[in-house]
Amino acid sequence: MATMHVDRAGRGPFPRFNLLALAGRTIGAIPPSTQVLLGIVSVQVGAALAKNLFSAVGSTGTVTLRLFFAAAILLLLWRPSLRMDRRAWAVVVSYGVVLGTMNLCFYLALERIPLGIAVTVEFLGPLAVALAGSRRWLDALWALLAAGGVVLLMEGRGDIDLVGFLFALAAGACWGAYILLGAALGRHTSEGNGLAVGMVFAALVAVPFGAADSGTSLLQPWVLVVGLGVALLSSVIPYSLELEALRKIPPRVFGILMSLEPAVAALVGLLVLKESLHVLQWVAVLSVVVASAGATRSARPDV
Repeated sequence: MATMHVDRAGRGPFPRFNLLALAGRTIGAIPPSTQVLLGIVSVQVGAALAKNLFSAVGSTGTVTLRLFFAAAILLLLWRPSLRMDRRAWAVVVSYGVVLGTMNLCFYLALERIPLGIAVTVEFLGPLAVALAGSRRWLDALWALLAAGGVVLLMEGRGDIDLVGFLFALAAGACWGAYILLGAALGRHTSEGNGLAVGMVFAALVAVPFGAADSGTSLLQPWVLVVGLGVALLSSVIPYSLELEALRKIPPRVFGILMSLEPAVAALVGLLVLKESLHVLQWVAVLSVVVASAGATRSARPDV
């Protein structure tokens, strides 16, 4: 699937530079395909960990903690420059708002439906971006397969929460916009500046909802520790692994590997959260996985 390239070259004082260099060497020793798979598992385990916070601070409080800590970590790593032209600022702010909205919608969905179903429905966003504008019959087949998967999700068990499904669909629409804005972010900003500042705006989108919903519950020490873990597992670690993998493998191969995400989410939901899916729902998840991998594989070669 489409993704964003960010140059992670270090800048600034020696301790930070050495830390980035050490992390880069450690990650670089892992085979690229394994990096992608570890990134996928990290994201889904982070989502499962986040779901365990819902009883304490709710879905909006959890996403607030995730984005707050992710923004803080990225600001410390990159110490971004705020000297950007008007167009760059417009892209960065739009990117942050979409990222924050995407996370809010996804966590609101996760509060109502199983992890595997939420990720499968959300994955329709990047799949739509991959298929947009294509007139080839094979791509139409992938689209039909994905649509059939969604129908099976709804038919596989009668108690799927419609509001949760719609939140996951909204998160998918935001994910599609996020991909397009991520490409623009790479064109208009340098190094990690756009990513770090954009994450700040994403956090600003979520904070009012989390503060209104959870208040001082967000400041409990154990909640802060778990929130930091969610940020690391869901944002910092997978971003680092995926960006390093993209240096070594073609984007198309990366996209095919990323297509496994709904299946991994369903497995993590089963193993960590004890969320079992019915047979038809597993078929639905695999339909979206195959459609995504097929659309990526049959895409025109990258220029």
